[in-house]
Amino acid sequence: MHPIERLRYVARASGVSQAVLVQETAQALASFAGDPHGLVTACQRVVSRQPSSGPLVWFAARVLTAGDPISEVWAAAGELQADPTAAELARALPDDSRVCVLGWPSEIGEALPRRGDVEAMVVDTLHEGAGFTSSLWNVDMEAADVPMSGLGAAAAAADLVVLEAVAIGPDTFLAVSGSRAAAAVAKHAGVPVWLVGGVGRLLPKRMFDGLRRRVETDEPWDADDEFVPLDLVDSIVGVAGPETVADALERCNCPVAPELFKGIVL
Repeated sequence: MHPIERLRYVARASGVSQAVLVQETAQALASFAGDPHGLVTACQRVVSRQPSSGPLVWFAARVLTAGDPISEVWAAAGELQADPTAAELARALPDDSRVCVLGWPSEIGEALPRRGDVEAMVVDTLHEGAGFTSSLWNVDMEAADVPMSGLGAAAAAADLVVLEAVAIGPDTFLAVSGSRAAAAVAKHAGVPVWLVGGVGRLLPKRMFDGLRRRVETDEPWDADDEFVPLDLVDSIVGVAGPETVADALERCNCPVAPELFKGIVL
């Protein structure tokens, strides 16, 4: 595939994992060696077409602020590819626990099959839950398909609610719609809430604000993703396993590249 066509594919892609988005972007951006202006334009384009992707913002910011952008393309892509978050989550899940999750989260979806003793209650957010439940059944894991109407009951009945963020800012995170309700119910019921946020999901305020202004809508109840206060979260699970929110935020390694958000004042 021609690099420009690859970039268009990434910009239009939906329903693929964050790791795949970044890997495909890396393949496309590598062709812009010696063309710094083209590199900036390409990064702006892919971020504008995938506005909710924290890892793409992190990746593009790393590339645009590097002394050797093309070397950074492969360094950052390799870091995301080697993300140990799913393994850390699988290791940290309490034994024989009942876990409530939403939709079909990629990192959580990789972690759960490694733990045969855990029961999953999968809320059918965006009509993805049934497919995820079936995939867990296929690996002989105990799982229940929960309709959206049962989200509150499932969150209250769980031993642990595990949510997955596509981007995390200093006091807010972006996750699939329904996450705020699940976290709020769990908090009220005394159920711990873990937020999965591995490599590339942690963004500094200026970069998260740029993403937020692209994603926010006047009718958030119709959106696929929603912003959720971090004070509803007990722990963030990342490259070092579960940590306090404050400790996890210290691991943010995304530089500020305001040129990514052309037309938005940061």
